[in-house]
Amino acid sequence: MTQDKPLPPPSTPAFDRDRLLAWMAENGVAQTTHDHPAVFRVEEGLELKAAMPGAHTKNLFLKDKKGRLWLISARQDTVIDLKRAPAAMGSDRLSFGNETLLYETLGLTPGSVTALGLINDVDRRVTFVLDKALWEAEVVNFHPLTNTATTALAQAEFRKFLALIGREPVVVDFARLAG
Repeated sequence: MTQDKPLPPPSTPAFDRDRLLAWMAENGVAQTTHDHPAVFRVEEGLELKAAMPGAHTKNLFLKDKKGRLWLISARQDTVIDLKRAPAAMGSDRLSFGNETLLYETLGLTPGSVTALGLINDVDRRVTFVLDKALWEAEVVNFHPLTNTATTALAQAEFRKFLALIGREPVVVDFARLAG
């Protein structure tokens, strides 16, 4: 029995940008990806995003005091109150997850955090929390596992992606929590 390609070592994520986009195409998930200079924070990409329709995102990789991991994806303009969010999410006190955990679970590096990284979380260690404003947006924009591009998905396509990877988000109305 021969193997076409060697399996990646456990420390290497199964999906990178190219494999993700190929997987989406193979599974009928329509998307449009725009390349751009690296963007590390929401504020840095405002001019780039202005030319791309749809809801743009901010994504927070968090850990609670019990060690559970969380990924929050919200509209870029949504205020996320980390003191009020735990009660709405079903978590304990939250802090930011470290770079090692981010890479181990989602195959991502800081600045590239994205809901599309859930494709690499085969052990389901990360609970996905989605801002209600994103759940209702017609088009959502996420980094395709790298911060040098943005992938636009119609809401139906984003939901198809989540269904294909077997993920159901915890939808939270962060705008209502803020006040």
